[in-house]
Amino acid sequence: MDALIEAMMSKAKVTGLSLAILHDGKIVKAKGYGMADKDSHKPVTADTLFQAASISKPVAALGALRLVEQKVLSLDADVNTVLKKWKVPENEFTKEKKVTLRGILSHSAGINGDHFDGYEDGKPVPELMEVLNGKKPANSPPIRVGCVPGSEWRYSGGGYVVLQQMMLDTTQKPFPSFMAETVLGPLGMTSSTYEQPLPAAKAALAATGHYADGTAVNGRWHIYPEMAAAGLWTTATDLARFVLGVNQAFAGESQSVISKATARQMLTVQRDDDGLGLFLAGKGEILQFYHTGRNEGFDAYVIGCTYKAQGIAILINANDSSGLLGDLAREIAVMYGW
Repeated sequence: MDALIEAMMSKAKVTGLSLAILHDGKIVKAKGYGMADKDSHKPVTADTLFQAASISKPVAALGALRLVEQKVLSLDADVNTVLKKWKVPENEFTKEKKVTLRGILSHSAGINGDHFDGYEDGKPVPELMEVLNGKKPANSPPIRVGCVPGSEWRYSGGGYVVLQQMMLDTTQKPFPSFMAETVLGPLGMTSSTYEQPLPAAKAALAATGHYADGTAVNGRWHIYPEMAAAGLWTTATDLARFVLGVNQAFAGESQSVISKATARQMLTVQRDDDGLGLFLAGKGEILQFYHTGRNEGFDAYVIGCTYKAQGIAILINANDSSGLLGDLAREIAVMYGW
């Protein structure tokens, strides 16, 4: 497997890669390959931090579903009933249908903002309210409803920014602190953090992002105040623990974050093969859940199988369009006889 991974990385010109494999409920492999930073030739290890990019969303979804279980949030109520400092602006699309948490988690709330570019280190970084309103120094348009909620599937990082504000308003805690206490800690994801910018101690463990041509991202990485949508720093091992946590909740073996009933709902199709925070494939005993991610200089992939406690997490400090992550996951599945 190591020789295969190194050959695939060389062909795709990927700088560094971190891998974790979950098999029969145990993390059986956790290893780094290549370089965390080209200039210093620092190697990737199992402890190297990468940006999870959009895989931040399903992890954040667990925190939101925990609040649903505590009856702090509702899946089907108008989100404006809990938003305090900012409200989803009403328009012609929201006259009869309102934005709900279920819609946000399943990308069917009609909210714009499919992705975010982040902010270079040393340049102004907006507050969350400025991102929501699209005001400088935010580099993204205001978060608005662009079609009737529930009428179509529309990938929306903007919806998760709204979710972040909902969680701030209802918990009265900084988003990174709430997620650390409610999700990351209970799942054993102790290396992970939503803190933006990254604290100095963790920055020393972080990989440098690289574009497709191999050049490094200015300042090593971008800062993402859109934490729920794109702000998670993590390791492949911690993402494997996330998969295991979802597996265990689905099987009723653990309620450290959410119950079996909520996990079953999370992994039930809501719209267009999308559950609540995770994409779904297959049915019955081969039901799989997965998510991908891309930030400036980082790509990520995670997949799990609901009934067999199997999964793969792959993180790279490169933007790759060769299909490396999916191809590698398929090769690993063959090697393990999945």
